[in-house]
Amino acid sequence: MGTLDGQVALITGGARGQGRAHAVALAEEGADVVLVDSVKDNATTRYPMASHADLEETVRMVEALDRRCTAHVLDVRDLDGMIRAADRTVAEYGRLDILVAQAGILTYGTIGEMSSETWNETIAINLTGIFHAMRAVIPHMRARGYGRIVATSSAVGHMGMQNVGHYSASKWGVLGLVKSAALELARDGITVNALAPTMVDTPMIRNAESVRVFVPGVEDPSEEQIREAFALNPMGVPWLDPVECARAMLFFVRPGTSYITGESVGPLAGAAAQNGAA
Repeated sequence: MGTLDGQVALITGGARGQGRAHAVALAEEGADVVLVDSVKDNATTRYPMASHADLEETVRMVEALDRRCTAHVLDVRDLDGMIRAADRTVAEYGRLDILVAQAGILTYGTIGEMSSETWNETIAINLTGIFHAMRAVIPHMRARGYGRIVATSSAVGHMGMQNVGHYSASKWGVLGLVKSAALELARDGITVNALAPTMVDTPMIRNAESVRVFVPGVEDPSEEQIREAFALNPMGVPWLDPVECARAMLFFVRPGTSYITGESVGPLAGAAAQNGAA
């Protein structure tokens, strides 16, 4: 018996990386899973997005755990599409208990030189996409008087960082959105919380552009140089396994956390200890 037997979870950005880890973790706890992913490249990202094969593999992994899984090829920038996906989920599964709003991108550039296209695409996917996901599921959760919403922010949702001002702004925005939604839904049986991890071992971080930014001026850096450059947290780890994020997500959605809402949790590998008390 899992702690989430009979529940249904919708995950955006579910084809790979953190989204896949969330899908598997929820299935292991007994939940059926609905995946949303655009499975297409974006205008400003310089690393490949997830593929149809990635999405199919996540479906296979969930079904191997004897749970139902449906996949929607859908861009989170499409509000009407997200509403249809949520409506279809309730029509087919009879309920929608959990939203994990995970879809996001990371690009680099200085504020003084950044194009409006780069800024707008990052905000549209990382922040507006989470609003769209929330907007799609909230009416269904309100109707049942129950829901668990978890949105992905970032360590840089709590601080500034050079070369990623647009990304940082989007992730700060996620925290404001989460706190506001938590207040609006506080009497509806719905909790809203955020994950704000340090760097995670996914293609969003593990790509050639990220290496050039973190290890500048080195044409062919060694694995040791790369790991050292990325290890910016007190524990000295360059990146986390996505499973670490999934475990933190489960904390918010399992029974027994009904009064935890409007919060933000890492895992941050000790970086939160560097923040001010406020």
